[in-house]
Order: sequence, then structure tokens, then C-alpha cells
Amino acid sequence: MIIVKSPQELDKMRVSCRMVAEILQELSEQVAPGISTWDLDRIAEESCLKRKAKPAFKGYGGFPCSICASPNQTVVHGFATKQPLVEGDIISIDFGVLFDGFYGDSAVTLPVGNVNHEKAHLMEVTKSSLVAGIEKVAPGAYLSDISAAVQTVVEAAGYSVVIEFVGHGIGRSLHEDPQIPNYGKPGFGPKLKKGMVLAIEPMVNAGTHHVRVLSDGWTAVTQDGRPSAHFEHSVAVTETGYEILTRL
Repeated sequence: MIIVKSPQELDKMRVSCRMVAEILQELSEQVAPGISTWDLDRIAEESCLKRKAKPAFKGYGGFPCSICASPNQTVVHGFATKQPLVEGDIISIDFGVLFDGFYGDSAVTLPVGNVNHEKAHLMEVTKSSLVAGIEKVAPGAYLSDISAAVQTVVEAAGYSVVIEFVGHGIGRSLHEDPQIPNYGKPGFGPKLKKGMVLAIEPMVNAGTHHVRVLSDGWTAVTQDGRPSAHFEHSVAVTETGYEILTRL
């Protein structure tokens, strides 16, 4: 069941989502050669505590970290480690908070120093695909209109959308209906209504769409070892279009 939020509930979601945006901005400013994802995880958790918020991912289904830290060929759900990031890496940071009963969720992929053309272009295309998906959000639009827009941008650039992981509704739960694939034909699925909140999150691989999950049961990597990028926003359906809740 897709849960439509009241104006009062949306006000609460704006607060939690703004916290996510602010903390992701803090993390982005710290990304540089030599810092570890463990360092970034500590910064994220401390920033949550300062705001009297809870890291949404830590303990969720047994996940051990406050951020999903996914460098290079890691697609999603990577654990924070003490291994320093190096020049030329890219790092995807997925992060959420729980505050006053409501979740916010967002993700960015960032360059570590200077990166090669393939990684830079992959990030640019993935971000563009998120924008294309968000621009389809409006009352009366079909859910698959978002999916199709993402897929069109990605495949036009010669990249692949990840099939196994999808976006989702968000609100009082971190993952609510509906699931939002990053592929499909337009004109299918439920129609969007004012008050729905969607976490739209393209995960895009430079090579094959196939992924494998490591022995930790969480970390998903590209099967061919080529890089992957991930961008996400929590987006509310408004009376005339959309509002990006996790944008500063």
C-alpha cells in the first residue's frame, strides 16, 4: 500500500530530509585522498547525534554502519573501512536519518581528487538520469514514467542500470511501497498522487548491469569490476509537480 502523507507529515519529512542534505554536504567537503570511509562514518554519526537524530541505516537489518560507503566498483551497501581513499577513486555515499518519526534518504557519488574520464562521465550521466526521473514526477503521472526516463538517459550514454536494487517509497518507514525500478516502459504502474514521497535512486554501471554480493551479505559489486555510481533524492509529489526534500 502506498502511503500518502498529510501536510503535517510532509513538514516533518522536510526536517529529516534537510538534515540528510546538510550532513551529506559536510561529508562531501571532507572527501579527499587520505580520508577513510570509517572517518566519514564517524562524522556522519556525530552529526546525527548533534541534531538529536538517529542514523537510519545503522542496525537496519543488521547493517553495521551509519553510511553505505561504496567506492569504485562497489554498487551499494558497502561497509565503512579504515582503508584510505586514494587519488582517482570515486566514492558513493548513501545516507539517511530518522527524526521525529520520519526518515530522509539521499545519496551522492563523489570524486576523490582527480578522476579519469570514464568515472567522471559515469557520475555525470547518473546524476542526469536522476534529474530526468525526478522531472517526470507529477500528479497523474505513472510510476514507470520515472523508471523509463532514468533508463533512457543511462542507456543513451552506453551504460547499464542496475536491475537488482531499486528506489522506494519513504516516510515513517525507511522502505515503503512502491518499489521504483530504474528501468521500464512509460505508462505503467500506479498513478502518482499529491503527498506521495519517493526515494528515487539510479545505480548505474559503466559496464554490465550484473552485480554480485560479497560474503558479508551486504556489499554489492559490479560483476566485471568496472565502476558504478549512485545518486538519490527523496522527492514529494506536489499539487503541480514535485519537491526535492533532500536538496539544500
